[in-house]
Amino acid sequence: MLDSCCAFTGHRPHKLPWRYNEADSRCLALKAALAGQITQLVDAGVTDFYSGGADGVDCWAALIVLELRKKNPALRLHMLLPHEGQADKWSDSAQERYHSILKKADSVEYVSREYYDGCMLDRNHRLVEATGVLLAVYNGERRGGTAATVRYARKLGRGIIILDPVTLEVAED
Repeated sequence: MLDSCCAFTGHRPHKLPWRYNEADSRCLALKAALAGQITQLVDAGVTDFYSGGADGVDCWAALIVLELRKKNPALRLHMLLPHEGQADKWSDSAQERYHSILKKADSVEYVSREYYDGCMLDRNHRLVEATGVLLAVYNGERRGGTAATVRYARKLGRGIIILDPVTLEVAED
C-alpha cells in the first residue's frame, strides 16, 4: 500500500531564486518539471499524494494532483497539515489558493489544532511515514525542513526523488 503513496516536500518561495514571482520563467519551468515527475509517478501506479500544505512547492504539487485528478478520478490528494491557521500570515492570494486546495482535497488532517514548536517537523515525519516515496524539490542545502524531511525518508528507507529547483535535474535516492 505504501508503494502507491507519495509525499511532497520542497522549499518555500523565499528560498528560491525568483522568490514570490511565479511568472518568472524559472518558476514556470520548475512547475512543469514537477508536473512531469508527478505524471511519471501516476504512470507507475501511485494514486495517493500527501501534501503538507506549505506555501510554494507543497501547494504547487497539490494543484498539479488536483488537475490530473480531473482526467484520472482514482487519484487522491491528502492534506496533512501542521496546525490550523497555517496560512493566516500569508499573502491574500496564497491564502486563497491554500483554502481552495483544502476544499478540493480528499482528506484534510491536522497534526495539532494549535501551533507548537516542532509541529512542522512532526507534520514532515507523518508525511514520510504515510508514504513509500518522497518527491522532494530540494537544492541540497543541509539545513531546513526540506533537508530534514529528505534525511528522515532516507532513515526510513523510503524511495526518494529529488528535483533540483534551479537545474531541474532529477536524482533518485
